Amino acid sequence: MRAARARFKLPLAVLAPITVLASAPTLSCAPAPDGPPGAGTSATSATSAGDVRRTADPYARGYTDDDFPRVQELAPGVYSYEQLRSAGDERFTTVSMFVVTDEGVLVADGQGSPAETRRMIETIAGITDRPITDVVVCSDHGDHTAGNAEFPAGARFWAHPTSQAVLQATADNPLRPDDAPAVVVPTHLVESGETLVRGGREIEILFLGRAHTGGDLVVHLPAEKILFMSEAYLHRVFPAMRSAYPSEWVAMIEAAQAMDVDVYVPGHGFVDSPEILAEELETYRRAVVRVIEEARRLHAAGLTLEEAVEQADFGDLETWSLRSSQGGRALGRVYMELNGELPPG
Repeated sequence: MRAARARFKLPLAVLAPITVLASAPTLSCAPAPDGPPGAGTSATSATSAGDVRRTADPYARGYTDDDFPRVQELAPGVYSYEQLRSAGDERFTTVSMFVVTDEGVLVADGQGSPAETRRMIETIAGITDRPITDVVVCSDHGDHTAGNAEFPAGARFWAHPTSQAVLQATADNPLRPDDAPAVVVPTHLVESGETLVRGGREIEILFLGRAHTGGDLVVHLPAEKILFMSEAYLHRVFPAMRSAYPSEWVAMIEAAQAMDVDVYVPGHGFVDSPEILAEELETYRRAVVRVIEEARRLHAAGLTLEEAVEQADFGDLETWSLRSSQGGRALGRVYMELNGELPPG
């Protein structure tokens, strides 16, 4: 399976994935709406936001497994990396971002297994000979951290203190299987914000508030106006709340929307054009609000959680990826919030 690489730069047209290492023309990251995946169209063939299928399902968009991983150059030296993962019988993408500088490469979020993280590392090596020097744990969940031991031993790992504690607890779990992937516990902590300068490029690691987890970090490139949001932004994926802080999640998204950003990069779902990604971030904010409002309605009606799971109606979200597996978990988490039972951090 080879990586597909494309380049977009404002103003944007459509995505034309090409074989990694080939030189990329100026293109957008919106997938070609009609042609076969990987074929794309010319940069002069404009497509409107309405031409892109708004779904996280790769097959509904016309992709096959062979079209992944996808690599797109969001700005000079800044790349998104999308690889398929499975959740039950559903498939969708896990997104990482990496920034190439003269000093080395910063990676925002790994992938969900040692094999997939090695694949990403090999892809990065095909783009640059600079070493990976920094890894930012934006989400502490296993689908973004399980392969972190594959990164170079000398790399600096950054995380929020809450995420560090989660990973430390995972590493110390006496019931952890002997053959489970090694856990890397970050030693560089970011409580509110940290500004790095790598090869003259300014990179901000920020904590905008609790959201999908208690320690969500984002990576902000001020000059390029790019914000990698990790799992705080799930593009057309049902709000996954097993360790979330529902109401604070809404506030965190609103804080991101208030920033001077052109490109919002999600942690799952497709990396589309900047226009679509901004629209879909607002759609996602409303999705989180919709889940909270439905849970509040059912809670106020005196329904038990089990009854609420049976009766919940999430409207348009009923068709989103992971609705079947995450709907009940989300209701349970909002019930915990309403009952004052959420953990403090």
